[in-house]
Amino acid sequence: MELDIDIEGWPEGDWDALAERALSATAQVEPAIANPRLSTSLLFTSDEEVHALNREWRGKDKSTNVLSFPMLERQDLLALAPDGPPEMLGDLALACGTCEREAAEKGIALGDHATHLIIHGLLHLAGHDHVESDAQAEAMEALEIAALAKLGIADPYGDRN
Repeated sequence: MELDIDIEGWPEGDWDALAERALSATAQVEPAIANPRLSTSLLFTSDEEVHALNREWRGKDKSTNVLSFPMLERQDLLALAPDGPPEMLGDLALACGTCEREAAEKGIALGDHATHLIIHGLLHLAGHDHVESDAQAEAMEALEIAALAKLGIADPYGDRN
């Protein structure tokens, strides 16, 4: 899959390479997104921009850490042949201030947290969710944990009791 990355207002860093590593690890645990026809846009931006996107497109008047806007249904993604015209999987947006605050609260590096959120967003674009049931949430979290482990990043859910 191809990533179209735009970075606005994030601190200096190799965010492009981080996003590519997150995509590679996610594709290893969710092969459906490894289709070469797919592309995704990824916006590293401000809390204000994510707030505006969330309000406009989801009717939620607040910022959040990551937004995902899928453009393919899961069954269409799974049926997509590797040959053919390009297909847009969807869009992701990460909010810098929220990501920085959450990383500080968790005592982890911003890059590790951003990697987790990109993986989380990519899984949403691939049709995974965590809202309908505990089993659904556990399955999605297991994929996130597996992808993060491939990058040497600790289980972000490991401290739950």
